[in-house]
Amino acid sequence: MTRVAAIDCGTNSIRLLIADIDRSTGTPRLTDVVREMRVVRLGEGVDATGEFTQGALERTFAATADYAELIRRHGAAKIRFVATSASRDARNRDVFVDGIRDLLGVAPEVISGNEEAALSFAGASSVLPILDGHEVLVVDLGGGSTEFVLGTGTGVTAARSVDIGCVRLTERHLRDDPPTPEQIAAAEADVDEAIALAGRDVPLERATAVVGVAGSITTITAHALGLAEYSPDAIHGAELPIDTVRDASSDLLGMVRADRAALPYMHPGRVDVIGTGGLVWRRILEQVNRLSGGRVTTATASEHDILDGIALSIG
Repeated sequence: MTRVAAIDCGTNSIRLLIADIDRSTGTPRLTDVVREMRVVRLGEGVDATGEFTQGALERTFAATADYAELIRRHGAAKIRFVATSASRDARNRDVFVDGIRDLLGVAPEVISGNEEAALSFAGASSVLPILDGHEVLVVDLGGGSTEFVLGTGTGVTAARSVDIGCVRLTERHLRDDPPTPEQIAAAEADVDEAIALAGRDVPLERATAVVGVAGSITTITAHALGLAEYSPDAIHGAELPIDTVRDASSDLLGMVRADRAALPYMHPGRVDVIGTGGLVWRRILEQVNRLSGGRVTTATASEHDILDGIALSIG
């Protein structure tokens, strides 16, 4: 048994998983010790300026300092810190890298989109039996990028990361509250272009099932289920008709932010970007349904994702 600490630092949130890995049975098993998430919006403004802001760096460093203390307290033997979309785009990422190294003792790895996709698939596939007998499309909808990963129980078949995400497209297009039809149309055009780009490498038409991971998708699932509070147990593995997910996504997109903030399962850090997340998710599902000839009619949400994949890559 090995205790590890995995940190996933994305465009919107930074998350920590301290877990024990058991490899005695052949298939690695994770047992959570600590699982935390903070919305720090590291990617604030990066799409427009190409740089991290001082405020975003300070928020991220403060969260990392707290995580470093938790890691010390729980005695993790190995640590891996992975940074994704915003860190790939920022010109001043050296300031970020140096700050994290000083706080944690290890340097953050700014990974490629394809590695991000593979880790997301590894995390989702480690716990979902839906992979048995299916060619599954795992979609990781983040703040700055979205990963499309097609695979089976034996591993990844094809993957592509594209630069659409709930933070990036909110800042680029959906500035009004609620967004205007013109803003929605512009964002949808970006999403359609990105799906077509992903489709050059990933044969989306071959998918027989779709699994969605990350905070936008799990929050949309909570909305579709009408939960009284955010419940990972209720969300994980929930398989819903695409029409139900699309309706929930459209509902969130059309709400003003004050109404979203009042939802009992809504994290405050997602209020301003969840509508865009809904726009992206519904468009992806509509396109996959069309490309598969109507074979894919449902979407499954997973609470296990790249964070679990990072942890499994350590031990």
